[in-house]
Amino acid sequence: MVLPLPTVAALPLKTPSGSNFLERSLHLAGWNKSDPTNTRLLLGRDLSRYSHFHVRSDLMENFNELNLSPPLARAIKEMGYEKPTPIQAQALPLLLGDRTDFLGLAATGTGKTAAFGIPMLEKIDTSHRHVQCVVMCPTRELAIQVAGQISQMGKYKGVQALPIYGGAGYGDQIQGLRRGTFVVVATPGRLVDHLDRGTIKLDQVRTVILDEADEMISMGFKEDIEYILKHVDVKKRNTWLFSATMSADIRKVAHTYMHDPKQAQINRTEMLSGTVEQIYYMTREANKPDVLCKLIDAADDFYGLIFCQTKSLVMDLTDLLKKRGYHVDCLHGDKGQKERERTLSLFRERKVNMLVCTDVAARGLDVKELTYVINYSISRELDSYVHRIGRTARSGKKGLALSLVTPNTFELVSRLERMTKSKIKQGTIPTHREVGSKKLSGFLAKLQEAKNHQRAEAMIDQAWEKVLEGMSKKEIAGRFLALSYPDLFVERVPEPSHSSHSTRPTTHHEPHRDRNRRYGQGHHRSERSGSFVGSNFRKFPSPKSHHRQRPQSS
Repeated sequence: MVLPLPTVAALPLKTPSGSNFLERSLHLAGWNKSDPTNTRLLLGRDLSRYSHFHVRSDLMENFNELNLSPPLARAIKEMGYEKPTPIQAQALPLLLGDRTDFLGLAATGTGKTAAFGIPMLEKIDTSHRHVQCVVMCPTRELAIQVAGQISQMGKYKGVQALPIYGGAGYGDQIQGLRRGTFVVVATPGRLVDHLDRGTIKLDQVRTVILDEADEMISMGFKEDIEYILKHVDVKKRNTWLFSATMSADIRKVAHTYMHDPKQAQINRTEMLSGTVEQIYYMTREANKPDVLCKLIDAADDFYGLIFCQTKSLVMDLTDLLKKRGYHVDCLHGDKGQKERERTLSLFRERKVNMLVCTDVAARGLDVKELTYVINYSISRELDSYVHRIGRTARSGKKGLALSLVTPNTFELVSRLERMTKSKIKQGTIPTHREVGSKKLSGFLAKLQEAKNHQRAEAMIDQAWEKVLEGMSKKEIAGRFLALSYPDLFVERVPEPSHSSHSTRPTTHHEPHRDRNRRYGQGHHRSERSGSFVGSNFRKFPSPKSHHRQRPQSS
């Protein structure tokens, strides 16, 4: 069932000061109220087509305008919150006002936790120690992260959030519930378990928050979410739903369990951090591993995620990178919870500086200060692309989002540019010599800072001295570097040159079978073969002659 389409007049969005927040916002956004196509909000539709409807973030300059309670205002200030993000600027005035259901469309990394956490904490009555708020998250990692942030914001109010998730014992969680808690942050499956065991009661819950609702539903939690909502008194409850997309299942949940929800949406362009630089590199499928290694080696300080389309590709690529000496691990659906925790711990401690993962395995993953996100397999879907690159360039810091693009997936670049209204620049793949220079420069600094070299000098005997006497300093350094970096100095066969005018990967007269063989996309090859080619983009349509000309791949 499709949600009804309420008129603007049916949404009396009020700020705490009582002004008509929506009317003012629509006026500033250039909304023509007399136009019948503009006087209806398309709840349950693709709101991105109506990108002119959004509340400008400059309506709320800073958090001081919210007149928060002193304990919460103090915590917010200590956490460094100053200027609100677009979703915060839209959601906070609505949620801090009268009790209401709420629907917010915003991607990962846009500041949703503060958008719902601040008003949730303000509405908690600390004189009654029972569960008053439930936050549902798709993954254990996100639940832990959200619980931590809520506890930080609520520390001066005496509110600590209790995380409840699968893959851990019930003992500590049951003890926490018995002690009493105001806020539970849970994964749906484990929360259902506690309801069935009778270890948690939700009869006094006033606010239910669905964080990344689209992710939870895509992971199969729809029935669990509905089961949980049925255990909360509909007359007492307000439901706040946050999602990056508005799927049919999300519409159904909203229609069934929400009443006349107020809404906020950030434009898709606002979902992308202004400090993330997007670059794509043209290559062939078979050359992707070498190109990836060049990009990693050319980076100043690589600490990031590498996204692949399938689990098998993740495993193959991880094996290859390990064999080449990189500190790498992976996340995929077959990893158990303990192994996943161990991998994330190594990554956060930077004992591993890169993770190869699938979109599903990386859901809810939050790691600070990522400098790179690499799309080894560029995403077909906008929301997936935004989720991926939103994991870097957090909190105003710079980040790089790099995509490896083949002739068969080149058209995705234009599509993503149109949908995000942003520019994805074409990059130049570093040459072998440039990568070598970068490595040697880094090694020179390490050489100068080397410790205990005197002990090594003491072990140089007459045999060493005799050999070294016949060598110049430059020859000694050269031999040492050749031993330290053998791959840099292997003589390579130059790749066949391509004429400058031959920029298209194929012609319409070239047989499909030959085209696949030429670019390593044959249907007979498996991604598990170790060649990193195959089926991840087989269903993508073949290039059309009327599209823009492709740059030369390498």
